[in-house]
Amino acid sequence: MADKTQAEPTAPDAETRQPHRGRAVARAVEDGVTHFRHRLSAGELGSLPVVLVLAAVWIIFQSLNENFLSPRNLSNLSVDIVGTGLIAVGIVFVLLIGELDLSVGSISGLAAAVFAVLNVNNGVPEWLALIIAVLAGTAAGTVQGYSCAKTRVPAFVVTLAGLLTWNGIMLYILGTSGTVNLDENGLVAKLTSYYFTNDGAAYGLAAVGAGTVFLVSYQDMRRREAAGMPHRSLQGIAVRTGVLAVIAFVTAFVLNRFQGLPLALLIFLVVVAGLDIVLRRTHYGRQVYALGGSVEAARRASLSVTRVQTAVLAVSGTMAAVGGLFLASRITSVSQGSGSGVLLLNAIAAAVIGGTSLFGGRGTTWSAVLGILIIQSIASGMAITDTPTAVQFIITGGVLFAAVLIDSLSRRSQEAHGRA
Repeated sequence: MADKTQAEPTAPDAETRQPHRGRAVARAVEDGVTHFRHRLSAGELGSLPVVLVLAAVWIIFQSLNENFLSPRNLSNLSVDIVGTGLIAVGIVFVLLIGELDLSVGSISGLAAAVFAVLNVNNGVPEWLALIIAVLAGTAAGTVQGYSCAKTRVPAFVVTLAGLLTWNGIMLYILGTSGTVNLDENGLVAKLTSYYFTNDGAAYGLAAVGAGTVFLVSYQDMRRREAAGMPHRSLQGIAVRTGVLAVIAFVTAFVLNRFQGLPLALLIFLVVVAGLDIVLRRTHYGRQVYALGGSVEAARRASLSVTRVQTAVLAVSGTMAAVGGLFLASRITSVSQGSGSGVLLLNAIAAAVIGGTSLFGGRGTTWSAVLGILIIQSIASGMAITDTPTAVQFIITGGVLFAAVLIDSLSRRSQEAHGRA
């Protein structure tokens, strides 16, 4: 009688596992392509056009001057975007409710003047002068927001009056001297001059950022799956996180080749991420988006329009004040020209170019980051290639027009699909 033997189970070898991995990656790519086609047909382009424009700008200027993507220039670029970028983040809040704040430039100059006069001229400790300066911006924004909500006058009219008023107060505070120089070794000056020279700081930030993106995306997937809603696959989340991780670690590597991680960039990213959580994960944030969708519908849903509008303009004023302090830190002085020029236009353009809709209800704080990256990259490229400033304005204006056109076409497509 023949012996009957039972085959022992064997662990799958590398050749057996490889097809499974290949199929998983292929499935993730297929899911991503399907999701992208669905969003494209519905007019939800996301940040793709902005990323493509930014890539084109970098490629063009690198071909014109090989120093454009050098560690030094990119490190300087990462600091230069912070002041105007913080102001643009506040503008995002205002655009989300379908309004426009024209006073942010004047508020930024006012806050810088308040800090300089209190600290330099009157000897007030830097930390206290800084808090008072930021609260001055909050107060200015709150007054404007409450006025808009109570009178129902469009925000751009109220803030246009604010632009003149806060600028006049700034000039009065500075007095006849006109310019106040800040302490180059002081607290505010170090906001843009301090670098974390240890390589671990930049790489640690990249790791924390990538890990946070994965955890937040995974939790969102689990909630949607439990509620029976459409959601990304785990493989799709892994691929998306992997791409962001590569970008983050390459950025950290480049920064470490110069002076390390700038304190200004760290603060900027933390503020943007924090306000993004406020907008997308809190009751207040949902109210902001709801108000941008329809003011009348928000009132009928018992939403306190007065409170939300006041809070939004207060956030805008606060971010303008903080941005103004970073701009003053960059040049270690405050003058009668602070907050003027193209600052207001660049802040608004950054929010719109980044993808925040002018019609309200669509956009994120990260929109401002992408937008100001494009604007400041154009400015840096023009400076490094000795191109006239007039050309910079023309190019920035063209990019802004293209962003508004894409926004309008995207909204029409969403309306056709019943999504707007």
